[in-house]
Amino acid sequence: MIESMSDPMIFAVLLGLLLSLLAAGVWVAIALMIMAFVAIAVFANAPEGLVLATTLWGHSYSWPLAALPLFILMGEILLRSRLSEDMFSGLAPWLGRVPGRLLHVNILGCAIFAAVSGSSAATAATIGRMSVPELKRRGYPEKLILGTLAGSATLGLLIPPSIILIVYGVATEQSIARLFVAGVLPGIMLIGLFAGYVMIKARLNPGMIPVEAKRFSLGEKLRASKRLIPVLLLIGGVIGSIYTGVASPTDAAAIGVLLASLLAFASGNFGRKQFVAALMSATRTSSMIAFILLGAAFLSISMGFTGIPRNLAAWIGSFELSTYALLAALTVFFIILGCFLDGISVVVLTTSIILPMVEASGIDPLWFGIYLVLVVEMSQITPPVGFNLFVIQGLTGVNILRVAAAALPFFFLLLLGALVITVFPSIVTYLPNAMGN
Repeated sequence: MIESMSDPMIFAVLLGLLLSLLAAGVWVAIALMIMAFVAIAVFANAPEGLVLATTLWGHSYSWPLAALPLFILMGEILLRSRLSEDMFSGLAPWLGRVPGRLLHVNILGCAIFAAVSGSSAATAATIGRMSVPELKRRGYPEKLILGTLAGSATLGLLIPPSIILIVYGVATEQSIARLFVAGVLPGIMLIGLFAGYVMIKARLNPGMIPVEAKRFSLGEKLRASKRLIPVLLLIGGVIGSIYTGVASPTDAAAIGVLLASLLAFASGNFGRKQFVAALMSATRTSSMIAFILLGAAFLSISMGFTGIPRNLAAWIGSFELSTYALLAALTVFFIILGCFLDGISVVVLTTSIILPMVEASGIDPLWFGIYLVLVVEMSQITPPVGFNLFVIQGLTGVNILRVAAAALPFFFLLLLGALVITVFPSIVTYLPNAMGN
């Protein structure tokens, strides 16, 4: 019976198992591990216990991932100091007349932090810790707070330095520098799409956004901007250390924690008690994320043993589709895979099979890398295993279905972004071509 099942049938069975476990209230990481264990035990010829043990041990340490808890700690420190409030106070006078007002802080903050961390999860966790409490306190609608955070945090996968672009570049022998440059204009485009959506939403529903009663003169705006200087110094220190080559992202994260601590202590309302509280909260959040990452790692390994991702990719290639039909099919394929695998695993497990058919269709591998990241970004806010959804759920305590519903418009905006770069591929290729080899 099992031997006669096709890969789509096996995939459906495993999906049903995962959804049942999640519906029963099983922890996400445990549900992922159970699904992976069943996949290996039933649909692959491998020692599932040994694979589980070696995977959990091998993925329990990672120097690049050490940046994640450090960036989370930086956000916790900023949250408990006056600096996060100062950021809003400094931006509020400038955004008071922009439709959507301080919701744009989520979008701009995620875009800036994405250029620091290269991680969608770190972006969601850090900016969420800073922005969500302040926006709720000011009376902004929860759905837009969560939606702008979930959607904008995906920029961590696209805006350099992007970990997933590095993986794609290595797997396909593409220039990582050119991939980084190629992600700049699409990243700006997505920022514009997200901000435009918020503006339109605010225009159509003017009573939804709290009114900023006070009007500011230019002089008052400039004086208020002084409160942004500490935050800008922090961002400049972290970003500058990465782009000047002084520090790796992990080292830069440590620099960020140091600078955030110094600035927080200097603000006068941050002491040992607040630092310990920030450290404990960052530990809990990082542990939650790390546990899910371990479950996702085991699931990725199990999918490799079953061969399902490779076989499904080869199955799509057998239809000999046109370029646009192939991209449409791959979009659906990657979104489905992204529901169960992290973005790096999607790239690693499928690139070797899919890239030959992509090149045979005349698609530029450089362009395809940015397209792939856009589609993987969609999967970050797609249930049942959209990682950003779980991060935001862990931060806010809001039911994951409500977080997913809030993120749905941004899923379609990402889909629109993928469509735009398909119709106008020069958005991706212009800067790399101008840069040359």
